[in-house]
Parts: sequence; C-alpha cells; structure tokens
Amino acid sequence: MLEWLIAALVAGSLAFSILVVIAAWQYLARRALSAGTQPGISILKPVAGAEAGLRKNLESFFQQEYPQFEILFAAREMSDPAVAVIEDLQRRYPGIPTQLIVTGEPLYANAKVYSLERMTAAARFDLVAMSDSDIRVSPEFLQVIAMEFQDEGLDLATCPYRAVPGESLWSKLEAIGMNTAFLGGILTARMLEGMRFAVGPTIVARKKVIDGIGGWARVKDYLAEDFVLGQFAAEAGFGVELSRYVIEHHIGDSDVEENARHRLRWCRSTRRSRPAGYAGQLFTHPVPLALLLMAVAPAWWPLAAATLAARAAAAWATAGWVLGDPLCARHWWLIAAEDMAGFLFWILGFFGNTIRWRGRSYQLHRDGRFTPLR
Repeated sequence: MLEWLIAALVAGSLAFSILVVIAAWQYLARRALSAGTQPGISILKPVAGAEAGLRKNLESFFQQEYPQFEILFAAREMSDPAVAVIEDLQRRYPGIPTQLIVTGEPLYANAKVYSLERMTAAARFDLVAMSDSDIRVSPEFLQVIAMEFQDEGLDLATCPYRAVPGESLWSKLEAIGMNTAFLGGILTARMLEGMRFAVGPTIVARKKVIDGIGGWARVKDYLAEDFVLGQFAAEAGFGVELSRYVIEHHIGDSDVEENARHRLRWCRSTRRSRPAGYAGQLFTHPVPLALLLMAVAPAWWPLAAATLAARAAAAWATAGWVLGDPLCARHWWLIAAEDMAGFLFWILGFFGNTIRWRGRSYQLHRDGRFTPLR
C-alpha cells in the first residue's frame, strides 16, 4: 500500500512538472506589445537600512528611459543609512523628480504597508509601481509597464522575478528554488485559475485598486500583504495579471541560520495565506519523492527517472526560458539539492506560528494576519 501511495505522489509530481512546461509556454506565447500612450508613473520605494547593492538597485530606477515619472522614498527616520544613498542619487540625477517621506514609527503591524500608504497619498500619478529596495531593473522597465497598461482591463500587474544570490551556498540554493519551483507554481496557478493573487517585490497598480479594496488599511495586518493585495483586487473584480517584465531580486548573502529563519517565515506565511495551495506544494518537490520511491520500490525506476527528467525540463522552462537565469545553467547540479532542502522547509512550515522579521517576533494567525509579540 505504501509503495502505491508513493508512486501516486511521484506521478502527481511528474504531472505537475509537465504542467509547468506548458504554463511557461502559455505565458511566453502572449501577443507582442505595441507602443502607445505613456502615462505618468509614480515609483514607490520603501527603504530600511543600507543593504548590499542598495545604490545600484535604487540607481536603476533613476535611469529609466521614460518621459514622465517620479520616485518616492519612505524611511522610518533620517538616520537610516539608506537616506544618505538616496540623497546622493538625488544630487547625481537632479532632473528626476523625487521625494523622501520620513514616516516615523509605523502605525501598522506591517511597516511596509504604512510606508506604501504614505507614499500613495503623496504620489502625483494614477499608476503606481511599488518596488522593494532589493530590486534592480533595466532602463526599459517603465516602457514595458506603460505598454501593458494600455489594456484598460488591466488594473494590477505583478512582476515575475529572477533571484540573484550572493556568494554563499545557502543564498544560491534559495535563489534556485525561487527561479524554478516557486515560479513554476505561479505559472501553473495562472494557467489553471488565472492570476488571483500577487507576488511581492514589484507590483504595479492603478490607484483605484487600492481604493476599491478599502485602502491600504485593508492589508495592514497581513504579513504577505502582496499576496492578499492581489487576492482582494481579483475578488473585487479588478483585472490582475502576471507582467511580461522580469525584475532582478537581489537576495544578498545569508548564513545558514539567517537563511533558515527567512525560509521558515516564508513557508509559515504561505501556509496561512493559501492553505490548500501550500499543501499542494508537495508535488513541487519531485526529487525527494522520486528518491523515496526508488528506496521503497526500486522496480518503479522508470517512473522515478521520468519524473526527474520532467523536473529538469520544468527547471529549464522557468529559469532558462522565462527568466533567462544564468545561475541555474551554471549550477544545475544544485537544483536537486535545493529540492531536498525545499522539501524539508515545506514540512517544517506546517509547524509553529511565530516568526522573526526585522529583529522583532510576531504571532501568525490562521487568516494570514500577524501581531507583534510583547
């Protein structure tokens, strides 16, 4: 009975990998964009600390080849090291309209949401691009976004991202997981049910979306505010889509302890944001399932081999085809290692309801909300 159960799980994982390849093709097969109107765009950048690569990340937004845009920054206090970087860039690019908002202590559990609320209120333009400080883009980013939003049925676009790691092994493993299994899940969900959620590092939306869901206060107590922003927008009837533009997400270096803490936070948050989807992530780990099948029933090796081959094809479809990611091409042998590590953290994600985030401890609740622990 155990043998057949594991074989069924492996077959499900094989089917998922095939779906990823099909979903990647469907995502890339959309009709080409054409140039049109270029509305003004407000870029919203919450910052907290001078992380590695911050200057290059922020500077990439100053270098946009676009006629009408502004950049708003939000920091908790003027003593934040990121402020000095911002002020230097303002001097270097005097022709780019910018504004720095000092928020003080956030009024919401999710400090990022409080910063976004303050910046949205100050933004001049209707179209706002909300982007984390660890994101880097090319000069045509706003051009592509403007072309996408010529579609009047599009109200919110969430950008896929290519994770760029630091030098540590743990950072590389996490980036490989993001660029293969994580993106594969997003593409498959998009194909099967449409985009009914958003993913965080960069989201572009019309202001009416924020107003239509009840304002930023609607998501202030959620850890995964990006996910629920897209979810609430879709439920309210707004058009949500996965953008054609791939951003670079520079995740930096981390030691094993920091990496484990980050992964657990991500897993526990995902489990509460989308419980059924989190359980279904079992099928996104073909390597450990195939190896388990081989250990229990070696005679099933053709199914295990087919599953591993399909996993390789799915990794190529996401990391290579969609993202153009050189990391997985250079370190392809780490994909199996990341599948094993990802499977372990997926299991651990079913346990525990507290997280550490920016030096503070929080309690996670069943509906995805979180509150600070005293």
